[in-house]
Amino acid sequence: MELLTERYSEKISGTLSCYDRIVITGTLPVLSNAGQLSAYMFQNDIRIFDYAKFAEPYRDRLKENAQSLAAGAGIEIEYIRSSGVRKEAVIESILKKRGTHPGLVHIISVMEGCTTYKPWHDKVSHKTFLKYDQGKCLTYYFYFIDELLGLCYVRVPTWLPFKLQIFFNGHAWPSNELAKKNIAHRMMDNAFIAIDDWGKAQKASDNLSVEKLHKKLDAFAKTYCPVHQEFKQEYHWSIMQCEYSTDIVFKKQEDLKPLYEQLIAKAIHSVKPENIITFFGKKMHGKYEGEIGNNYHVRIEGSRIKHTMGKASIKMYDKFGHILRIETTVNDATFFKHYREVIHRDGSSEQKEASMKKNIYSLKPLREIVSASNNRYLEFISAIDDDTIGHKKLEKATEPKKVDDRNYKGLNFFSKADKNIVRTLARGEFNIYGFRCKDLAKHLGQYSSDQLSRLLKRLRVHGIIKKTGKSYKYYLTSFGKEIITCSQKVINMVMIPQLSIVA
Repeated sequence: MELLTERYSEKISGTLSCYDRIVITGTLPVLSNAGQLSAYMFQNDIRIFDYAKFAEPYRDRLKENAQSLAAGAGIEIEYIRSSGVRKEAVIESILKKRGTHPGLVHIISVMEGCTTYKPWHDKVSHKTFLKYDQGKCLTYYFYFIDELLGLCYVRVPTWLPFKLQIFFNGHAWPSNELAKKNIAHRMMDNAFIAIDDWGKAQKASDNLSVEKLHKKLDAFAKTYCPVHQEFKQEYHWSIMQCEYSTDIVFKKQEDLKPLYEQLIAKAIHSVKPENIITFFGKKMHGKYEGEIGNNYHVRIEGSRIKHTMGKASIKMYDKFGHILRIETTVNDATFFKHYREVIHRDGSSEQKEASMKKNIYSLKPLREIVSASNNRYLEFISAIDDDTIGHKKLEKATEPKKVDDRNYKGLNFFSKADKNIVRTLARGEFNIYGFRCKDLAKHLGQYSSDQLSRLLKRLRVHGIIKKTGKSYKYYLTSFGKEIITCSQKVINMVMIPQLSIVA
């Protein structure tokens, strides 16, 4: 099957598949487990009910660290009280003035919910220990531009167990690699709109070094949450969320716009639950109880369609009017399975299909899986017929025409009368043997002979039918056949269900 990228190769600048948004969480093994932290406190002669006194000095040191970093960068910590303020908008406005050179951009502090512990005494077992609890604490967002990962943020809660959250965009990696090799490229937001060598850009994207990423994450933790070193613990890094995009970059907006409108309209009606399951490389079975469905949004930036299955989704949208983007989002890496080494409790191991681990070293095998998801979706939309030319001809048939100072109105494919005409012309015997005026009269009995004569003249003026010799027979023209085929699809199309309009 010819892919969409091959069919429109002359109109496409290039194609790039790359990790997009990636969110990593960092946890400290001892501090992130209530039982282990309780044991740590016992070993260090700290009373369980002195938990708050034990945690407060670390909170104060994190505040001092944030103030020190702010002073060193010549910026002020901004406290945001309202939840309605978008942090991204604040950073975007600062970057416009500051520029995109490496370094600390801004520090935002907020009061946010966090996982914590509370002391507990069990009256039955007479044991004292820590229990999981939910609370709020002062939380810092450190925004900075890294030479390797671009714009990042590190979210640091100031209360135990200091669970970190780190964000970066995967497009920064190939951008950095291209710059090292002096390959010219141009980015807009989180997308490439021009690259001198798309093949080398794809290789750079595929060669994302998790080892280098690991070192970066450890360095971020030491800089923005230095108190963890006092526990002699290293952070364990896990994938919280990641997006993998395939960008098909068109040379001109006018080349993408009609194609995208067609793909969106047909994807809404064509994609069924069984298709969504196959996009993710899974099989349909009766025991699955998760959610599967489609969601269509019209936004200020444009429209997008999203297909969801449990903790994963795949969406298609146009970016900047130049890029057709297909993007798979994973909110839980264990959603996917692959062949890997599985170590059993007795110490034995075997190679078998198992759920993917959440640690950052799963980014390599995960890339292959989500890339395959995007490719399967690309194959699906490539199989959708290209009716762009047919739609233009359909519009032409709806326009009125003037011949010999007489006006002939165009066809209205949504009026009952014209729909009957189209369906009559589409009859198989008419396509093969042609038809006469009396043949139409059998199927359009509501028309008088004079009305049928005027109808035939109207269809001839619009180039839908033609007359052959003196036989008084009419035949559909090639233009007419395209009009009939395309109009039947329009007539049969149902309205888009439950549109969600997002301002």
